[in-house]
Amino acid sequence: MKTIIFTGGGSGGHVMPGLTVLKKINEKKEYEIHYIGGISSIERELVREYELTYHPIHTGKLRRYLSIENAKDILNVFLGLIDAFKVLWKFKSKETLIFSTGGFVCVPVVIAAKLQRKKVFIHEQTSRVGLANKICSIFADKVFISFEDSFKYFDKDKTFFSGYPLREECYNQDIGPVIINGRNLNHESKPILFVTGGGNGAQLINKLIEKNFKALTDKYIIIHQVGKAFINEYSGLNHPDYYPLAFVGREMIDLFKLATVTVSRSGAGTVCELIAIGKKSIYIPLKIAQKNEQFFNALEAHKKLGSIIIEEKELNDEVFLRALEDIGTTNPPFSVLKQNGVDYLSIEIRNVFKN
Repeated sequence: MKTIIFTGGGSGGHVMPGLTVLKKINEKKEYEIHYIGGISSIERELVREYELTYHPIHTGKLRRYLSIENAKDILNVFLGLIDAFKVLWKFKSKETLIFSTGGFVCVPVVIAAKLQRKKVFIHEQTSRVGLANKICSIFADKVFISFEDSFKYFDKDKTFFSGYPLREECYNQDIGPVIINGRNLNHESKPILFVTGGGNGAQLINKLIEKNFKALTDKYIIIHQVGKAFINEYSGLNHPDYYPLAFVGREMIDLFKLATVTVSRSGAGTVCELIAIGKKSIYIPLKIAQKNEQFFNALEAHKKLGSIIIEEKELNDEVFLRALEDIGTTNPPFSVLKQNGVDYLSIEIRNVFKN
């Protein structure tokens, strides 16, 4: 059986796109699937529900600045290279593909694969390339990007626009039942405001909602993903049209479709999902994101849909409320040219084993 080895980690943003491709490619059980990740990294937890073999290796963070931690992490990268070399040595070069989605763990895996003459594909999720993927691109056979603006960071001869790998639900108009605390929101006439700072929440955005609570609840039903650390604090804001949630799981896509307005950070996954759905949104990019990548992610949604970007330095109550007024109380899906990366990448992977 042909083997596909996925790698990537350090954050859910690197892991989930790979798992989306993995799920699609494994529908017919045609391949032997493995995953190489960190010993105690988030990817080890996220892949538990999938039918695959997990290989833990040492990982070291790659920094663009001077730090005493660099000495320790250089050693971990070297140990990771040895670990990865041992794992990959078990697999025949012509029958194995390594698919990498970035993060520190992927660097030793990609280098070890190249040394063993195994084929390597990498995928960059954001509009601005991370250091790990920049290094990996040197050794990769093909580089796939989510945003066309990313071509300038890679060798154009081996770089292809695949799009971001998204769940199929992003590409249809169906909306599943959205029931929050027993209330079915699918048939509400009052506009819905969905606010999310990501899985961990964003206190900057949380406080923005709190400060404008009366004005917002007068106008909207508010679904607010506040993050686990803040759920007790925001559960105290009692109002029949306000629903604070620690975390939103499978309902996320349905909420994006159902909401009149979504206010969020602008991680690559969130932006690409909302572009695919075609909803004009309000983005507040994380100021400290690497290379200001969240701003440039949001810029893609602005170009395609007219989504509104509010940088942290410009954020205040007046600017925020004006942005909500600009979007209005009706916000139907907007038709955009759509390419689901999961289909594109699945075809590319299968073609490796046909040639």
